[in-house]
Amino acid sequence: MLLADLRTIYERDPAARNWLEVLFCYPGFQAILFHRVAHWLYQTGIPFIPRLISHISRFFTGIEIHPGAKIGTGVFIDHGMGVVIGETAVVGDYSLIYQGVTLGGTGKETGKRHPTVGNHVVVGAGAKVLGNINIGDHVRIGAGSVVLRDVPSHTTVVGVPGRVTRQDYENADVLAHNKLRDVEAEVIRVLFERVKVLEKQIQQLEMQSSLHALQVSNSQTNNGKCNSDLVISEFLDGAGI
Repeated sequence: MLLADLRTIYERDPAARNWLEVLFCYPGFQAILFHRVAHWLYQTGIPFIPRLISHISRFFTGIEIHPGAKIGTGVFIDHGMGVVIGETAVVGDYSLIYQGVTLGGTGKETGKRHPTVGNHVVVGAGAKVLGNINIGDHVRIGAGSVVLRDVPSHTTVVGVPGRVTRQDYENADVLAHNKLRDVEAEVIRVLFERVKVLEKQIQQLEMQSSLHALQVSNSQTNNGKCNSDLVISEFLDGAGI
């Protein structure tokens, strides 16, 4: 299992130079090592010591993993600062978790209250996966997303709340976060295009009308409309990012 964890880091992180650097300078790898020991002690029923080990791990790595959580083979926590994984969470084999991710609960319910994450899942930076939900295999969760419902396998999820935006994810590049869809911007663009069509129809009606009042009103609002069109276009094109 240790060799699988090391191999995964070399495959997914181009900055990894040698095993010594990974062992001493990768907090995600260190947190996994601490957790493997704490989880084994937790399963044997030893009190206090597993939680103490997880607390020490949190102090040194900035990653909090409850000893009761089940972490699969080859899981890679990249950078990892601020990652929180709850007691009943399950993380499948060869999953990739970025900094700031929370696999947490939604209240004070008992029993299974944390997510079950499938194999080969990518959870982007700052994403929150909350509650007793199931994330399928080969799922990619976009950075900053909040996932509150089950997600089928081979899909991409983005947004708040998280929405499925892509099917058949098997051939996608797991590290290409810049290629994730911006669903909100796409909806706004569609609405903007519809508004422009309606404005053209109104202009045509105004041209057919001989009322002077409509002509005066149209001339007074032209400047404001042009400015608003520019603001919307800049937003849709990602201005300021």
